[in-house]
Amino acid sequence: MQIFSSDSFVLPLPPGHRFPMQKYALLRERVAAAGLVPPERLQLPPAASDYELARAHSPAYLHRCQTGQLSAQELRRIGFPWSPAMIERSRRSAGATIAACRAALAGEVGINLAGGTHHAFADHGAGYCVFNDSAVAARAMQAEGRAQRVLILDCDVHQGDGTAAILADDARSFTFSIHGAKNFPFRKQHSDLDVALPDDTGDDAYLDALEAGVRRALAAARPDLVIYLAGADPYFDDRLGRLALTKAGLAERDRVIFHYCRAAGLPLAITMAGGYARRIEDTVDIHFQTVAAAAVCL
Repeated sequence: MQIFSSDSFVLPLPPGHRFPMQKYALLRERVAAAGLVPPERLQLPPAASDYELARAHSPAYLHRCQTGQLSAQELRRIGFPWSPAMIERSRRSAGATIAACRAALAGEVGINLAGGTHHAFADHGAGYCVFNDSAVAARAMQAEGRAQRVLILDCDVHQGDGTAAILADDARSFTFSIHGAKNFPFRKQHSDLDVALPDDTGDDAYLDALEAGVRRALAAARPDLVIYLAGADPYFDDRLGRLALTKAGLAERDRVIFHYCRAAGLPLAITMAGGYARRIEDTVDIHFQTVAAAAVCL
């Protein structure tokens, strides 16, 4: 297993900013303390290159990002103030998913301790997402000849609208999103397979819908590679999620994904995606149990 972390690139955020950026550093510390991998396999990822980003994003958007020319409206939509650190961290996060995919396709499990920035579109960012790491990584693996068909299993509580839009006309990529029907984004895109669930779905109904959806997605996609967005935000005490899953339910969600990928012999790259629990320790617990389960199950 190879694990990639970009938490050393800290964003300068205003006091009281709602996004819990410290979860990434806490998760890295937890993974390191647990000794899940030797220290040399807990790595700083290379930054995604301009060329890699341009496979998923428009040149004009990339130019505005890199030169600090994003408008005030664009920055409000993203939710972060612009800074060189914000762009570097976003590049590193996309680079970590690329690296995780390469590791998976080389026969290991690859994990990005951040990533899952699925609200970034080709020409704009949104919802704390600057660059769409899943779309960037999928296109990178295809361009490098490492994978022909990529399945993105998005289990964040919010629909992966940017991923769906970027890859809408790409027959080599299949997007699956299981999410809250009434949650952000309020204008949904069309994934190849969407499973929209009501508020307070709970563990049992969620897991039934997930298993049926994953089986359909695998059959339709026939992938060479799976990218799994293991969002912590379906949790019942998450401030931005309303699906009411327990930690045990989220652990079983991971087990379902891992079981089907392992049974099909599919390379798997994992990203953390969202997590905004009232207690940041709960978000870190959920992300950590995903990483720990991958170490055991895959």
